[in-house]
Amino acid sequence: MNKIDKIIRDFNGSSKTIVVPYSKKLSGGYELNISKFSGLVSVIKRRSSKQIANEWSKKIFGNKFSRNQYTAKVPAVIARHTYVLETILEKININNKKICDLGAGEGQFLEMLKKKNIKCDLFGIEPSKKNCQQLLEKGFNSFEGTIEEYSQSDNITKKKFDIITIMWTLVNSASCLDMINAAFQMLKPGGHIVIAESSRILVPFKKPLNYYLSKLPADLHPYHFSANSLSNLLKVAGFKIITINRYIDSEYLCLIAKKINNFENDSFEVDNYQEVLSFFERWHIETEKFYQNY
Repeated sequence: MNKIDKIIRDFNGSSKTIVVPYSKKLSGGYELNISKFSGLVSVIKRRSSKQIANEWSKKIFGNKFSRNQYTAKVPAVIARHTYVLETILEKININNKKICDLGAGEGQFLEMLKKKNIKCDLFGIEPSKKNCQQLLEKGFNSFEGTIEEYSQSDNITKKKFDIITIMWTLVNSASCLDMINAAFQMLKPGGHIVIAESSRILVPFKKPLNYYLSKLPADLHPYHFSANSLSNLLKVAGFKIITINRYIDSEYLCLIAKKINNFENDSFEVDNYQEVLSFFERWHIETEKFYQNY
């Protein structure tokens, strides 16, 4: 089995893993795993995309931003959406482009794009019925459902996009590989994908470990990307990395990639799983040392 096949197996949760230290204790009994080949941090045992999307739609989306609820209508999320938007405007010409926000939520990012007064066609894919209603009220067309459902509909062949954004959504998918492969199908040749997530793995600790791990079902957030693992995910799907932000000292990990439909076998960099294991052990020690409520 070659390197690429092994990386794909890791994303599919079918390779050898070890358990992240203290993850069961801090996550209410749920396991977080480290793949022995690529060092990918993920939850191996997870529900279907429909089940996960339903829980997000019915239980997590709300009017607060907390450990148990989520809304984009708070300064922290506005700040990160602004960061991604300004990065896109710096790196990509969006004039007259068709743009899809995958996991569009309440439509905040699409609104921010619209306010730039740049001519472009905006669309959202969102599983929450309530959120899709908000998108409609704000004047945006959308598809109500998961990306897997969208990819099985006629829309996948009828409507192609120049740019797809996936922000703080990929880590919540039942299969990140399925989501990226669907996004690849949705893009025009030479189109761009923009991925933004929080920068947490193999970087300086940015919050206590018990604040990072939650007692909510772990498969609501099954993936925990490093720069290498997220880059590899895009590469195995047929994308070429165009730019990656300075994630090491930022709250954000932001990549822009281009659809090229091939890859170089020597372009993959995996994380050493023992270094990832050590990273979590040090995170535990630092948290235990400085936070009395740990």
